[in-house]
Amino acid sequence: MQFGMPTLIENRTLENNVALCSELGLQFIELNMNFPEYQLEHLEQTEMLAHLAEQAGIYYTIHLDENLNIADFNQLVSDAYLETVRRTIAAAKGLLPLRDRFGDRSQPMILNMHMNHGIHITLPDRKVQMYERDYDVYMRSFARFRLLCEEWIGDSDVMIVIENTDGFRDYEKKAIEFLLESPKFGLTWDIGHSKAIGEKDIPFLMAHQENLIHFHIHDGSETPPRNHMALSDGEINLTDRLKRAKNRNARCVLETKTIAALKQSVQWLHENWEA
Repeated sequence: MQFGMPTLIENRTLENNVALCSELGLQFIELNMNFPEYQLEHLEQTEMLAHLAEQAGIYYTIHLDENLNIADFNQLVSDAYLETVRRTIAAAKGLLPLRDRFGDRSQPMILNMHMNHGIHITLPDRKVQMYERDYDVYMRSFARFRLLCEEWIGDSDVMIVIENTDGFRDYEKKAIEFLLESPKFGLTWDIGHSKAIGEKDIPFLMAHQENLIHFHIHDGSETPPRNHMALSDGEINLTDRLKRAKNRNARCVLETKTIAALKQSVQWLHENWEA
């Protein structure tokens, strides 16, 4: 199995993250576009990224900005996000040779994304999700998104995977199912997010388990709701989740938020898991 690490806020530079990844014997880093140092103009410096990775014998995956909202009703905004995806796909293609050299060619190059819930309007007796109210408009945006991503990815081994966060809304499930009709899209199972919300996304994920491509592995608890904990600090049956990842030939990001938690998680893997 291939295990990697997220970009950590304690590491101010890519060099620091690469050095830690190499020190811990991990195979890849998931570059997070929520950080200023991993914005497009940096990801597009693929020769520099490749040089650092080659020295350490690692490769990269990419986490798209969590604010990504390709269905925003303001087309200027949605177009900007679509352009972000287009250029990120192009950067991912430039980083593919690293996957070929240091990773597993049976696993595609990953761009991980969240579903943006959109805004809601609070009425005296309920909240109305605007994407649910204007579902047809919402789905037209996803039809455009899927078509464009298929065009941009072409025949390259790049895939966009949708991650569970705080519970998929019903309108989001329909949009995801529409995306999954395309071979360019898959799913990420974030096991900590799932645990923290009482596993409400598991029925949907299990109904589409053939589309599970990527895992975010960290511990969590339901009461109180917590995630991004070091492995063994929470309530998750980690062995079960890792077996599911292995059965799907999925990569696993050890998605803790601190260096100490990441080191503890790597140690737990050494002591409790045989890939």
